[in-house]
Amino acid sequence: MNILLIYPKFPDTFWSFTYALSFIGKKAAFPPLGLLTVASLLPEEWSKRLVDVNVENLTDKDLLWADMAFIGGMAVQRKSAEQIIDRCTALNLRVVAGGPLFTSEPDEFKYVDHLVLDEAELTLPAFLADLQNKEPKKIYRASGFCDIHTTPSPSWELVETKRYASMNIQFSRGCPFNCEFCNVTTLFGHRPRIKTSQQVIEDLDRIYASGWRSSIFFVDDNFIGNKNYLKTVLLPAIIEWRKNKKGCVFFTEASINLADDPELLEMMVTAGFDSVFIGIESPDEVGLTECHKTQNKNRDLLESVSIIQRSGLQVMGGFIVGFDSDKPSIFQKQIDFIQKSGIVTAMVGMLQAPPGTRLFDRLQRESRVVNTFSGDNVDGTTNIIPQMGIDSLLDGYRTIMKQIYSPKNYYQRIRTLLKELKRPEIKQPVNFQRFLSVFRSAFRLGLLGKERFQYWRLMFWTMIRKPGLMPVAITLSIYGYHYRKICELYILEDGGHIVQQ
Repeated sequence: MNILLIYPKFPDTFWSFTYALSFIGKKAAFPPLGLLTVASLLPEEWSKRLVDVNVENLTDKDLLWADMAFIGGMAVQRKSAEQIIDRCTALNLRVVAGGPLFTSEPDEFKYVDHLVLDEAELTLPAFLADLQNKEPKKIYRASGFCDIHTTPSPSWELVETKRYASMNIQFSRGCPFNCEFCNVTTLFGHRPRIKTSQQVIEDLDRIYASGWRSSIFFVDDNFIGNKNYLKTVLLPAIIEWRKNKKGCVFFTEASINLADDPELLEMMVTAGFDSVFIGIESPDEVGLTECHKTQNKNRDLLESVSIIQRSGLQVMGGFIVGFDSDKPSIFQKQIDFIQKSGIVTAMVGMLQAPPGTRLFDRLQRESRVVNTFSGDNVDGTTNIIPQMGIDSLLDGYRTIMKQIYSPKNYYQRIRTLLKELKRPEIKQPVNFQRFLSVFRSAFRLGLLGKERFQYWRLMFWTMIRKPGLMPVAITLSIYGYHYRKICELYILEDGGHIVQQ
């Protein structure tokens, strides 16, 4: 049987890094890890191809080759997924769909032939068995969560790694916390389930054997959900793996209580981690109480961020405005916190209610869910009626984005970060595209860009004060170009121009 795995296109978002990828000659940020894992669960004798619409076009020839199309994706990929399903339907190609988008809203996809939902390790075998008996059902659901010790290594042979800016692997699923707006626990549960260190090292070996010598993203929603296993098993295994490996660096997502464990911080840096995304959400304690972000409460958030960055891990932060308890002052509080923290990559979004979350259920009971969940919390939209009113929320949100991504404030945050960031112990080798990115940034940002004054000021400052962090300074400058383009095109109301300050 010929199986075509199709990954829908991401729209332009902060997370797509569309306008940054051109600096390094890449097509997309990450390969489709979920679909690659599904491919490894399919019968070995089947012929499989992957078309990632983010890096190549999906042709009718591709569709006509296939006996069945497997489509997976997230809510933010909805529009592209619907278009792909329509094309498959027009050619009478059977469609099998799964992943977060379809699991959260299965009733929205009536033209999908088979919905294999929840975790594929549990539902895909049942579908395959029914398919063999020629009695496949419309919907397959799981009543619990799988043992990911049985999850096979993704089928990396289906992708061309050189098209991507980073590779990605998974160590754990689930999160011990219970944030009201988050659907991670709905999809994967509260108890973190972990792979063995052998599974992780096997994935790393396969990626390294492909010639990869750059960033690898641990996609776990909370990498530190099982601190004891990290410190006693996984991180020592990665540190040992690194002894004969060069170039690869890691980044991940974690909760703010990482700052409370200096031993874990030191081990992560030694293992090759150089950055971590943390959901800060709000500097306001009342807002944190409202959304049940208990791990962020009763602490000095600025100091916690500083501790992590002084250890050698750059903090990328998620922020939310639009909680019921938010007052008009929250917008300036967010700006002030972001600037003081030195969090350069500050992903600020208006509160949305993903289906399946406690927030969605609560607001639906209050008749305050009014639109489809977009899956992109930094696109300047929301699917709820906010307590402060949509106009006030949107105006305040735009004010934040204008301020934090103005060249002056953005480059100021880079300097704040570099002042306290420990020089990374692991260096990435300079390949041809990375070499060219230096000249591309100097030309596009230093000569043509409206940020050219701030760009050169940062370059000279870094060269004198923090020469070992020059690659970080250049990378963050390129990211800033992408963030401003997204703001200009999709968020700001003044015709697409961030005010130069």
